[in-house]
Amino acid sequence: MSKIKPSKGAPYARILGVGGYRPTRVVPNEVILETIDSSDEWIRSRSGIETRHWASDEETVAAMSIEASGKAIADAGISAEQIGGVIVSTVSHFKQTPAVATEIADKLGTNKAAAFDISAGCAGFGYGLTLAKGMIVEGSAEYVLVIGVERLSDLTDLEDRATAFLFGDGAGAVVVGPSPEPAIGPTVWGSEGDKSETIKQTVPWTDYRDGEVAKFPAITQEGQAVFRWAVFEMAKVAQQALDAAGITPDDLDVFIPHQANERIIDSMVKTLKLPEHVTVARDVRTTGNTSAASIPLAMERLLATGEAKSGDTALVIGFGAGLVYAATVVTLP
Repeated sequence: MSKIKPSKGAPYARILGVGGYRPTRVVPNEVILETIDSSDEWIRSRSGIETRHWASDEETVAAMSIEASGKAIADAGISAEQIGGVIVSTVSHFKQTPAVATEIADKLGTNKAAAFDISAGCAGFGYGLTLAKGMIVEGSAEYVLVIGVERLSDLTDLEDRATAFLFGDGAGAVVVGPSPEPAIGPTVWGSEGDKSETIKQTVPWTDYRDGEVAKFPAITQEGQAVFRWAVFEMAKVAQQALDAAGITPDDLDVFIPHQANERIIDSMVKTLKLPEHVTVARDVRTTGNTSAASIPLAMERLLATGEAKSGDTALVIGFGAGLVYAATVVTLP
């Protein structure tokens, strides 16, 4: 018989606060058209994107994360010293080590919180949220900060007609803490590595370092393959998350999918047969695709504008490079 005592965590976990940060520079489609042969109408019809935000030199991954996190902590009504874990999802922090989460934890003023980065692309927020829930229920932390942050402008090939208009920068953060009732449902997540070539970095960093290529690595994708996968396969995952939470589309108040492309969002809404009363996040129009940051940024905007309210039931789903995905149902803070 094991001599290990059972953990004394909370019975459940929930999102207690949310915060976001968008860089000050707003980039309209006209700027993108300076380097690709396209049109504003084509970009809008293909993606729904009108503008995106690009970070300045001062708006680093850490700096944007700290701004978003400060808002989330204040929204949750706790102090930074109470944070026991900091999880950062990003693919655009260019130091292999140390994790940027450790810098963020220190500058926020946490009391030596556990801190680590994860790389799960556009599903990274869902992965982080699931880990945070586990930490709280297990008892290793009372409050966990989950951050999705990207500077994808650093990984954008402005001459690639298929992707130049897609990506933006920003940070979104949530505080996850104890709850007396279920407020973060079971996560449906996974990976399909056989499709890893559909969204990828063009070449390894070592090829650039060793002079084998002259162009800095960027993110590229097979647009049609990604679209088909997202629309047909991710709608199934979203339905599985609803089933796991024990609810139907009629029970939903809000749908917050990864803000990859408005055509994908529209197709998922149709496939899931979401009722008209469900508010659908469309932050992609003015923020672009911010990968791991897109769901918390969209959540923050819906709450700030009053399109969603505290206590609403929301389905969130992220999907992207890997290919990886994560979906769950949450109660909004």
